[in-house]
Amino acid sequence: MEKLMKRYALTRQGAKDFIICTIVTTIQNIMLMAPVAILYYITSDLISGSISKSNNVAYIIACVIMLVVMGIVFYFQYNTSFFSTYIESEHRRINLAEKLRELPLSFFEKKDLSDLTSTILGDCTVLEHNFSHVMPQFFGSIISTIIIAVSLFFFNCKLAVAALWVLPIALIIVGCSGKVQRGISRRKRKVVLAQEEGFQEYLETVKDLKSYNAEDTYVESLKEKMDNLEKESFRAELGTSVFVISASCILRLGIGTVALVGASLLVKGQIDIMTFFMFILVVSRIYEPMQGTLMNLAAIISQDVNVERMNEITNYPVQSGDGSLDVNSYDLEFDKVEFSYVKGENVLTDVTFTAKQGEVTALIGPSGGGKSTVSKLAARFYDADKGTVKLGGRDISTINPENLLSAYSIVFQDVTLFNNTIMENIRIGRKGATDEEVINAAKLANAHGFIKHLPQGYDTMLTGDGTNLSQGQRQLIAIARAAIADPPVLILDEATSSIDTRTEKLVQAGMDKLMQGRTTFVIAHRLSTVRNSDAIMVLENGRII
Repeated sequence: MEKLMKRYALTRQGAKDFIICTIVTTIQNIMLMAPVAILYYITSDLISGSISKSNNVAYIIACVIMLVVMGIVFYFQYNTSFFSTYIESEHRRINLAEKLRELPLSFFEKKDLSDLTSTILGDCTVLEHNFSHVMPQFFGSIISTIIIAVSLFFFNCKLAVAALWVLPIALIIVGCSGKVQRGISRRKRKVVLAQEEGFQEYLETVKDLKSYNAEDTYVESLKEKMDNLEKESFRAELGTSVFVISASCILRLGIGTVALVGASLLVKGQIDIMTFFMFILVVSRIYEPMQGTLMNLAAIISQDVNVERMNEITNYPVQSGDGSLDVNSYDLEFDKVEFSYVKGENVLTDVTFTAKQGEVTALIGPSGGGKSTVSKLAARFYDADKGTVKLGGRDISTINPENLLSAYSIVFQDVTLFNNTIMENIRIGRKGATDEEVINAAKLANAHGFIKHLPQGYDTMLTGDGTNLSQGQRQLIAIARAAIADPPVLILDEATSSIDTRTEKLVQAGMDKLMQGRTTFVIAHRLSTVRNSDAIMVLENGRII
């Protein structure tokens, strides 16, 4: 069970449902041989001249029973193939989303957004299709074919060998194609991702491309990516067809060998006409289930790439920590902290300071000096390579990241707004806050002034990450969001960098109220933003100088 879960990115229930579905599909394939059996007995009676009214009634009853049983089997096969697969697909997407929520920020900085989107949507869709239309049918056809094949040996060993010698050869061809197919799938996947990333980048930067009159040049690069995908798709189809057609042709040879061997045995008197007839009937049907699944060979093998991409997310190590946030104070302390994004290239070296509760601690310095990295370590978006980061004397690496962040409000230079009303965008800071509390928070951040002059006020819908607002207005909403959260620790990473000097004065007055009694950590370039701080540190080349 565990191997099945890991091999195909299934939940435990999904693995159980897959086994059940394969068993039901096997029974379904075996049931398809029932008409052959009835036809055999009818023909036998016709040849022997033993057809009678009672026999006719018996055959009619047998046909009705067969149809009822086949209907029941098909019903269960449909339910196990489709309904359970769709439920599993829902669980798979939710589990991936939950795992992404637990992952450290370092994972997302290594991954492109289109790549992650493709995994949650595209890769999950591939597995959903395969497990509803391909995988149970593939394994079911192999198992049912083996069961029927073994039963043939009880009738005549020579004819059974003549019918079945093609199966191991066809399976060997399929097995040998695995390595080639996976290589083809990986190459195609890279080309697909390059195209998706190109289109996403184009949509995100179309304004800049137009402003620099570079749209035509970029579109040409997109056309090149699409041409590459077309070529790789042709190669993939060709690579698949070589193995599929070869295996299918080998299977078809089984009918010919049964006819030749059977005719020879019939002439020699070693078998009767009905045995020969039965084998011809069986061999005309035995390959059908496998013949269909071979057409989906590429999908079966290439899904390994999709599973690998999902397992990369599900197996990625998460930040550990217990569930409690049990601290005596909210002093934020860095003790000889070192950190690097790339091994051997330190961004921070021997950083030591204490941001005390109730005080404003400012960090200034040139761009690229490591200021924003300090804020990310403070909130445990990353874990320090050396040294410790403590909150209230407790190492934050021992605290569950989600519980730790419940004590923080962070306003970054790049504000993220959602496709919702201004009211709801501010309310994200504290779920369940009343409209009055939202408005008070907006007033505190001095965002109320511009909001009330909008056509729908607080009910104004924000679109495209707040593109219908100015950069300064977007920043004010982010500050209001921090205000309503009412956190003990406040981190402002260039929070007022996009606001003009006049607006900054208004915001600073509100921020002064918000900072009272809190551990406030300010990163800024403007001296006016930090001049009233209790402590100012200058960071240069990763060191506090």
